[in-house]
Amino acid sequence: GNLRRKGRITVVFKILAMLMAVIGICLVFELTPDSITDGLLRVLKPKNTIAARSAALRGKEKQSAYLRLIKLKNALKATGKTKSFSVSVTAAVALMFLGAAAAVILNNIFLLPVFCIACGAAPFLYLSSIISVYEKQLADEMETTLSAVTNSYLRSEDIISSVKENLKYIKPPLYSVLEEFLTETETVSPDIKSALLNMSDKTQDGIFKEWVLALVRCQDDRTLKDTLLPIVARLSDVRRINTELSGILRDAKTEYLMMVLLVVGNVPLLYLLNRDWFNTLIYTTPGKAVTGICGAVILVTFILMKKYTKPVKVRD
Repeated sequence: GNLRRKGRITVVFKILAMLMAVIGICLVFELTPDSITDGLLRVLKPKNTIAARSAALRGKEKQSAYLRLIKLKNALKATGKTKSFSVSVTAAVALMFLGAAAAVILNNIFLLPVFCIACGAAPFLYLSSIISVYEKQLADEMETTLSAVTNSYLRSEDIISSVKENLKYIKPPLYSVLEEFLTETETVSPDIKSALLNMSDKTQDGIFKEWVLALVRCQDDRTLKDTLLPIVARLSDVRRINTELSGILRDAKTEYLMMVLLVVGNVPLLYLLNRDWFNTLIYTTPGKAVTGICGAVILVTFILMKKYTKPVKVRD
């Protein structure tokens, strides 16, 4: 017992020394969250091979870690939280180190990859929650706003006057998107098509992008304006489907979290009920392997749960 305790104290001191060394390196080389993020993206960026270019042209580009990070960065840019991306990447690197340290302290090599991935993913889960809240607010306002602007455009055939006419009734976060469109057309460039395309990049909503592209085509052929109302009507269908699914998805998440709580709660329960079984689970190699497998299963199933309980969205 005393030897084990002394060994853990030694490990803690080694980890603190390594942490201080990492901090010293960051200070000496003047590493910032932006520079760390740029370096990580350069490492993850896939090679520009002929096969990769061919897949991109055919729309079959693989969703690599680099592409997922770029997509997350663009989504944060749309929400006005671009700086959060660099901070989160830096925090993810630091948390991966702390996760590895926790596995070393527990003297369980099987938990090392689980802790590293789980701790490293935590900041990105936080960012995803911010984007989800933003997209929900955007979806709630999208149907009313696009319907009003479309009706005005069908009457006047002038998208600028249509947006001006309804701007005072539009709520955030869509208000800033349309306000920036008016500002660009009035003060930067009179090119309506370019301003519309820039506006479509401000959100990740597929229906909004489709609506904007239809408006771009209407600038050349006004007879295409009848295609706008069916696009707006699809927002009602998506909202209705998400409303019907929200209760089912919430129940599924609750059941999953209860199962995870039962699995994790067995560890302290064993400590209280049977100390021998607890020692076997924590201090023997087979027991450590079991905890590592359980951790890996929880991690994988959590990722799948987040993937399959997302609200319905129209792809870009």
